[in-house]
Amino acid sequence: MRTGRAGGPISRWETMKVFGFAGWSGSGKTTLIEQLIPRFVGRGLSVSVIKHAHHEFDVDRPGKDSYRHRHAGCTEVLVTSDLRWALMHEMRGAPEQSLEQHLARMTPVDLLLVEGWKWQPMPKLEVYREANGKPLLHPDDAHIVAIASDVDLPTRLPRFAIDDHERIVAFVLESVGLKK
Repeated sequence: MRTGRAGGPISRWETMKVFGFAGWSGSGKTTLIEQLIPRFVGRGLSVSVIKHAHHEFDVDRPGKDSYRHRHAGCTEVLVTSDLRWALMHEMRGAPEQSLEQHLARMTPVDLLLVEGWKWQPMPKLEVYREANGKPLLHPDDAHIVAIASDVDLPTRLPRFAIDDHERIVAFVLESVGLKK
């Protein structure tokens, strides 16, 4: 068995390039990531996203067979077609799983973007909007390596306008060691 940096089994942290986006709800993380993905893909990279969602999110709809099966008591329902598949796993009171556990499920790609998971130890770009009225995260998170914002902020970290997609893409690629 191959071992990783800490002497244990190799984790997805060590086999995939992982970069996070942190910020308060409403800061524009999802929109920014959505606008960056085509630029990464346009450079020939395969990209996936893990998004930490609100507690009560649901991808299923009442009336669908999968919804009916889950509500009848299934722990997992896998829906598949020739275009895509989705696995829904009901926690049924179990504790939330860690980012590491979710990373282990992912098919390896060139770049895995993580949205949310604010306090996880990975390089992150803070997305900040002044209108949110929320405090900055980077003073309390040493893993934030840059900021994208709609205002000029006093910081020694690299700063980007929130719509400066090309410079943000270049920064992310450099940060994770990808030259495409």
